[in-house]
Amino acid sequence: MSSFSISSNLVDIHQQKIYPAIVTVENGRIISIKETPDSQLQTPGYILPGFIDSHVHIESSMLVPSEFARLAVVHGTVATVSDPHEIANVCGMEGVEFMIENGKTVPFKFNFGAPSCVPATTFETAGAVLDSNDVEKLLQRPEIKYLSEMMNFPGVLFKDEEVMKKIAAAHRLNKPVDGHAPGLRGEKAKQYIDAGIYTDHECFTKEEALDKLQYGMKVIIREGSAAKNFEALIELLNEWPDMMMFCSDDKHPDSLVLGHINQLCARAVAKGIDIFKILKAACVNPVLHYKLDVGLLKEGDAADFIIVRDLKNFEVLKTFIAGEMVAEEGISKIKTTQAGTINKFGCSPTSTNDYMVHYRGKKTILVIEALDGQLITNKIIKESWDDGSYIFPVPSQDILKIAVVNRYHDAKIAVSFIKNFGLKKGAIASSVAHDSHNIVAVGADNKSICHAVNLVIQNKGGISCVCPVEPEGSWTEMALPLPVAGLMSNEDGYMIAAHYEQLDKMAKEELGSTLASPFMTLSFMALLVIPHLKLSDLGLFDGDSFTFIK
Repeated sequence: MSSFSISSNLVDIHQQKIYPAIVTVENGRIISIKETPDSQLQTPGYILPGFIDSHVHIESSMLVPSEFARLAVVHGTVATVSDPHEIANVCGMEGVEFMIENGKTVPFKFNFGAPSCVPATTFETAGAVLDSNDVEKLLQRPEIKYLSEMMNFPGVLFKDEEVMKKIAAAHRLNKPVDGHAPGLRGEKAKQYIDAGIYTDHECFTKEEALDKLQYGMKVIIREGSAAKNFEALIELLNEWPDMMMFCSDDKHPDSLVLGHINQLCARAVAKGIDIFKILKAACVNPVLHYKLDVGLLKEGDAADFIIVRDLKNFEVLKTFIAGEMVAEEGISKIKTTQAGTINKFGCSPTSTNDYMVHYRGKKTILVIEALDGQLITNKIIKESWDDGSYIFPVPSQDILKIAVVNRYHDAKIAVSFIKNFGLKKGAIASSVAHDSHNIVAVGADNKSICHAVNLVIQNKGGISCVCPVEPEGSWTEMALPLPVAGLMSNEDGYMIAAHYEQLDKMAKEELGSTLASPFMTLSFMALLVIPHLKLSDLGLFDGDSFTFIK
């Protein structure tokens, strides 16, 4: 590996100062950092450690890890703390292995966790089960850095045997445990943290985050394609710079093309937050917390660093990982590599009648109210629109149908009603449906929903958008196949981002969706571990009481 030197303004986060310096790299490591006069600077901009996404599901980018890396390095991301929970729920241990091996094909520092909740709950049909023995086997692997988010917080509070075995295994192997406890506060939050769980990325409010910080939990500020809590939490970074990190959690490909953790740094600077506190959250704290093999711009460290044009917009000029330049001036130097596929898909095409909702004498219906930019939903009651035999959606009042179809085998389809998607006609569907990744669809009528779902089935996974046109029985339709577990494409990431953008545009302009990210929001409508009302393939679910609604 070649040796080289770069002279530029160095951002020393550890000493909290910025000074002109020459950084010399040899065999992938920094062998010296020497202060130099301004007159000797040859490279404009600022050198700082690379950015780290401290909690992300790579699968939500719809790209395999190698393609995710190809896009992310352009924005200065050098590493991720990645939970392969999504593919594990479909393909089990084989899915985790796929992510690890594909990640090794590119110069990027993926740090995978052992999924703690496969399946996420017993109230849905998943494709696999990882018990405490499986989790311990994963944790013993050097590529597995931590126990992924423990979403089963009731299991922690009630000391479920399998849950506690998984946490104990992580502690025994000296690997951190990630949390997931939306809305948990007070003594219950303390009990959850006291079980040895030290991060949470699910805080909805500043008050909730402060509660957890004061109990010793590290709070991760999340800004993804659907769930966003940056505005609610960012002020806390002023007082808690050693206890906070940045993450995207779930980021669709079109969003990843535009930016990553660098965007959060720019927004934090605009809020007037001290630059060193910002860079601690973006670069340093994840390395220290998760014990990552990622350089922090010190002598002897791996040469994982970036050069940005300024410390305001964080436009990335160059990205280096282990001394290799992987991106320059907005162009990735990571090449697309041929990735294989892995999948589990076993359902047959559906029929229009599968989506009928029988009228049973009740004049009201429970409706899921989706919230733009949030994973939580509201539970509302509306008068039903029926003909004495069946209940119908009312697109004019934004009351649509939602359906979840078991993708693993043929079964009765769960159908309910939803508000705030804004569709005036047609339907959208997706096999990206956290956490079990059955097929979820929202639409204005049964035929449209059926057609959208069948497009996904035809492709053995993917997302689809359909719009009925004249003559009757004709369609405008678009689909993005996701052959890797029904979650990811193995094609060029920029091409997939462009294809996804067209689907998103169709859902908004032709169907009328009012959501900022309709497909991302759709993917969370079957996520039972986030309150208040969701739909699994087994029925309508109350996230507060953790029971089905009869």
